Amino acid sequence: MEGDCLAAILNFSLKEENCGTGQPVPVLIAPPPLPHTQVSVIVPVRNEADTLAETLLALANQVDFADHPLDFKGYEVLVFANNCTDDSAAIARRFAQQHPRFQLHVVEQTLPEGEAHIGRVRRMLMDEAHRRLTWLGAQPGIIASTDGDSRVDRRWIAAILYEIACGADAVGGRTVTDRAERAALDKATKAAYLRFVGYRYLIKQLEDCLDPDPFDRAPHHYQFFGANFAVTHTMYAQAGGMPLVQTSEDVAFYRAVVKLGAKVRHSMLMRVTTSARPQGRAPLGLADRLSQFQVLGQRQESFLVESAAAVEAKLLARHHLRRYWMQAASAPPRPALASQRLTQLAGWLAVPLADLHQAIEQSVTVGELFQQVEQHQQTLGAWQQRWAAVPIEVAIADLRLRLNQRRSRGPRGKLRPAAGC
Repeated sequence: MEGDCLAAILNFSLKEENCGTGQPVPVLIAPPPLPHTQVSVIVPVRNEADTLAETLLALANQVDFADHPLDFKGYEVLVFANNCTDDSAAIARRFAQQHPRFQLHVVEQTLPEGEAHIGRVRRMLMDEAHRRLTWLGAQPGIIASTDGDSRVDRRWIAAILYEIACGADAVGGRTVTDRAERAALDKATKAAYLRFVGYRYLIKQLEDCLDPDPFDRAPHHYQFFGANFAVTHTMYAQAGGMPLVQTSEDVAFYRAVVKLGAKVRHSMLMRVTTSARPQGRAPLGLADRLSQFQVLGQRQESFLVESAAAVEAKLLARHHLRRYWMQAASAPPRPALASQRLTQLAGWLAVPLADLHQAIEQSVTVGELFQQVEQHQQTLGAWQQRWAAVPIEVAIADLRLRLNQRRSRGPRGKLRPAAGC
């Protein structure tokens, strides 16, 4: 028996999978996962000695929806201490010793300067989680992601299992900032942050009126952040793994799964509290956004965003483009009618007719189609010239007005929104 166990461990430690990326994946953790592991949680860490113990304690204290403790045999946690100059790795190892039944694996490495970024580390961790779940065989597995400065809700894993069981290929959870740290922000920064969150929620509500996602129905939110998302290990492989970018790797991965036509759920059940510090470890993250708000507040300048009119126009055009693409795939319209509708759509989207036609012909999923259209809009700049950015306060007021009008009187004009609003 001992010999068989040793052989299994040796075989596991030598096995490499490419996770769909075409590149060998180095083995980070030699001991194999327990046979009943369903979820592999990855936690990238860089100098998080002040928060890491709370992060791990939250993961160790998981319960189901009836408040029964989750069995440690069903999930594991992979911590990667990346180029730390504090006691983060030691804290994680000590936590593992104090909680021997908790399936916690700690990796500590010093990466070359050019590779010591969150995109590389999250990819290494997710590749390792994929390798481990794949080794278990036919049993479906889930890769979940959080951060060393974040605390998952006590039902976080239960929520992940629920959403995946309901058919989601990937789930973005609701991420909120730590109340005490948020309260410590200056008044202008805090107000700007809350306005930004409100603006994004209003856009989501307008989207529910004009172009609702057939799978991701309300109540939901807009977030898919590194501190709080999950994906099936099969979808992770189909997406080609985590894109190797230095920052905003979560955004790049989200775009990759949407492009594939994955069923993505923005779950209100899956909640994480993260740091509200204005100085972060990774550029272009929440800390950078808060720092930007802080600077604008000091200058008494407004944060500029896409106008409500532009958001509404984009969602309406997207709805009609979705309908055209789906109808063309099932029953192509008459050439004259198709040309007329395409010309109209190209005008609404500020994209050349030939480029729009090519995007429709080449796109395998509607998500890929939308991304191609967005790329043309960004490259050509006609959309931005048509719709100038406005102060966020103006956009919020206008979004509220448009939502109230649609809810009270219904749609007007030739362009009509989807049913349900």
